[in-house]
Amino acid sequence: MVCGGISAPLFTQQKILRKGHVSLDVRHIVEIVEKNLAARMDLSKNYSDRELKELIDSCLDSLEKRIPLIAGDRISIRNAVYNSRRRFGIIQPFLEDESVNEIMINGTDAIFVEKDGRLLRTDARFDDSEKLFNFIQSVISWVNRSVNESTPIVDARLTTGARINAVLPPVAINGPIVTIRKFAEKPFGWDELIANGTLNAGQADFLRNAVTEGMNIIVGGGTSTGKTTFLNVLASAIPEDHRIITVEDSAELRLRHENLVRLETRLSNTEGKGEIRMRSLIKAALRMRPDNILIGEVRDESALEMLTALCTGHRGCMSTAHANSAKDMLVRLETMALWAGNITSESIRKMIVSGVHLLVHLVRDHSGRRVGEICAVRGLSDGEITLEKICP
Repeated sequence: MVCGGISAPLFTQQKILRKGHVSLDVRHIVEIVEKNLAARMDLSKNYSDRELKELIDSCLDSLEKRIPLIAGDRISIRNAVYNSRRRFGIIQPFLEDESVNEIMINGTDAIFVEKDGRLLRTDARFDDSEKLFNFIQSVISWVNRSVNESTPIVDARLTTGARINAVLPPVAINGPIVTIRKFAEKPFGWDELIANGTLNAGQADFLRNAVTEGMNIIVGGGTSTGKTTFLNVLASAIPEDHRIITVEDSAELRLRHENLVRLETRLSNTEGKGEIRMRSLIKAALRMRPDNILIGEVRDESALEMLTALCTGHRGCMSTAHANSAKDMLVRLETMALWAGNITSESIRKMIVSGVHLLVHLVRDHSGRRVGEICAVRGLSDGEITLEKICP
């Protein structure tokens, strides 16, 4: 079965295997093998990938004596059982598909993917909420996070580099809901962004020069406009001999500089202790002799720490923020900085004018993701920050 050019994973194929008058669909065969595998596994042993595959083959050998399987089915069943044990089960094919950027699991109702910029419904689906919940628990446990009724929302970075967000009932009424944002194995470069229409050659030259000159740049845009990807490309223009400190909620930036320090926030433990927030990491980054500080996304009062850093002689700093326009980015920064308290709007605006040089706003529409505007921060006029649109 095919949906929008995506081959349906094994679990949703309705191919029937027959022995006499008994009919079994493929997913029932997979369940039988999984149960047989669980009975044979030594829970005290840490199986290698090769050993696990050999044990699955042994289970299939036993089953084939009762239900003859054609070679193609055997390979598919073996892969499905292995994926469910060692990898990501029915969504593994989507994780391996380089054209898929995002995977959205809407409870047991449906699984959607963003493929080549288009949102498509797949034929894959979890059979019941318990299986989906167990899948979430298994994936989250790999990265030492937990999610339950008392803490029904979790954000984490997987070992593959992908970012996962999970929301459980009762917060998610038709949940559990899972969203996985993938990142390309090979980070995008300037040429790729020009080729796919994200920006033109003139904008690329201007921004490359801005980075090498040490300008402080904020990249803004709505959800899924490519802010992190764009920031990664901007950072590739930082001179190779610079010392870079990255500060992120979930480490997503992928730089190839040798002198690179990566900092990541930490949630509190089950006792409510041990939380490390972005504000603390920005302060720590300032003590690490940075040439450039990259802040993955500013979304709270840590905006004040960022602006403070920009106003204390640190050039070449970059960050991202959710915003509807370049002008709206200024409002967002001001509002978030005000959350810290004990500071006025006037002071924050002066800090923005002093520390921020460029605003790059990204948009996503029917034609794809692209640079909507590049604005330079010019100063204050009647208490308002003035911007100049440049480099169309």
